[in-house]
Amino acid sequence: MRKLKFYMIGLIPGLLLVFFILNKKGAKCSGYLPNSRVIAETLSKKFQYSNAFSTEMKTLQISEKFLKDSIVTNGEIDFDRSHAQAQPCPEYVLRYPKKNPKLELSFEKCKDEARFSTIKKLR
Repeated sequence: MRKLKFYMIGLIPGLLLVFFILNKKGAKCSGYLPNSRVIAETLSKKFQYSNAFSTEMKTLQISEKFLKDSIVTNGEIDFDRSHAQAQPCPEYVLRYPKKNPKLELSFEKCKDEARFSTIKKLR
């Protein structure tokens, strides 16, 4: 019991200290989840659009900046419908927003670029 008490006396202040240091620096621990990793890797690549995708972006009045800053950044990957193990370019389906999705995009994440092929409005 005594060892447990000493352990807790050290653990609790240590956790608080680490929490405040990481929080002050703006660090987040959410980057380890699969959804976050795929989105971060996609945003680091050059975006390529199919003709159909570009046409539909114009129809829906979606700019490239809005696509990168909002749709891809705040979207959620549907891993059940994606082919994450496909070679050489994994294929993903992204839904935006996370709750009550209104848009669905499909894209391939290749080594140097992300190729967006379709975008459709849901409902």
